[in-house]
Amino acid sequence: MTHSTFTYVTYIRATPEKLWSALTTPDLIKDYWFGVQSVGEFTVSAPWSLTYPDGRTTDTGEIAEAEPSRRLVIRWRHQDQPELRAEGESRLTLELTPCGAAAVRLSLTHSVACAPSHFIATVSVAWPMVLSNLKSLVETGAIVLEAPAR
Repeated sequence: MTHSTFTYVTYIRATPEKLWSALTTPDLIKDYWFGVQSVGEFTVSAPWSLTYPDGRTTDTGEIAEAEPSRRLVIRWRHQDQPELRAEGESRLTLELTPCGAAAVRLSLTHSVACAPSHFIATVSVAWPMVLSNLKSLVETGAIVLEAPAR
């Protein structure tokens, strides 16, 4: 089966516990993800969704794996745009690996079982902005981008 995949790796000055907290705390997610609200518990089999400030739920899914401070996997389905929804369920994997005494390597892989994928093309623009804000927020207490770049 053909897949489309986006991979992004960044290094963040934090402990794995602090980074995990930023990845799974709804109020922090909202801060670095341009006001998007993450709804759900980050435990295996829990439902999950993303709700935008205007009230639209654009993505839904289920937590497939959750190893605190190490690994998070979400089965993810876009809901808002019909052409992206038609591509089916995708899989987001976040892996946290300690790197030295004061940093964590955050590896993100987002894939879907179709190629080429408009969904993966879309998230490949969005994820670097979201993760740049995450990195800045964790390291400095402030985000770098107030609104997504167009």
